[in-house]
Amino acid sequence: MFPYRDDNPTLATPIVTLLLIAANVVVWVLLQGMGSEPNLSRSVCELGLIPGELLGRLPEGFSVPMSPTTACVISGQQSWFTPLSSMFLHGGWFHLIGNMWFLWVFGNNVEDSMGHVRFLVFYLLCGIAAAVTQTLVNPTSAVPMVGASGAISGVMGAYVVLYPRVRVHMLVILGIFITRIVVPAYLMLGYWFLLQLIGGGLARGEGGVAFWAHAGGFVAGALLIHVFRDPELVAEHRALSRTTEGLVYRER
Repeated sequence: MFPYRDDNPTLATPIVTLLLIAANVVVWVLLQGMGSEPNLSRSVCELGLIPGELLGRLPEGFSVPMSPTTACVISGQQSWFTPLSSMFLHGGWFHLIGNMWFLWVFGNNVEDSMGHVRFLVFYLLCGIAAAVTQTLVNPTSAVPMVGASGAISGVMGAYVVLYPRVRVHMLVILGIFITRIVVPAYLMLGYWFLLQLIGGGLARGEGGVAFWAHAGGFVAGALLIHVFRDPELVAEHRALSRTTEGLVYRER
């Protein structure tokens, strides 16, 4: 299932959401060479989060294959900055596009609930919480972790707390069969969160998807939204939503 829009109007232009999308795209193009080697492997190795190296649990000189021709050599002194830098890196076009699409669908309304500066801080904290969760689950991992999905999971956690009954429009793809459905946000995001828990349990911290980072980010967002939301903005946003729903109803 893939969400392509929601029935949730916005109060203001989501400046930070747009800037975050732009930053991820710029990093992908200029730093990661749009996935070309050796730019991709070098960026992931140097700026991605490697839990075992960050915690000093891997021997110096340990080599991690990155591609048929490149490898990441553990220096034993990974920068404290990597939990932040890793959330602006991606492993491929689909990884980048998928993450940015989810950020756009859910980020604009969460930004509406707290304002621009608060949203930026909130987003970064959720990304750090996601990185910490994955690191604690598998502290000896030598696999670099990259992607904005941990921070975006936090945005999704906040969204389900703020707007649980907002309708989300989904594409359902089953082989060659494609259809559209509309479900409340709590059902779509609850199902997504359940998949992360199942995936994390089956993968046991290994594999190519950081399921526990997703789960940790989601929980962090669901908790932090109570601190970061602006009650006046939330009330104004919900009033706008009710007005919009009324207009849609009268047009039918």
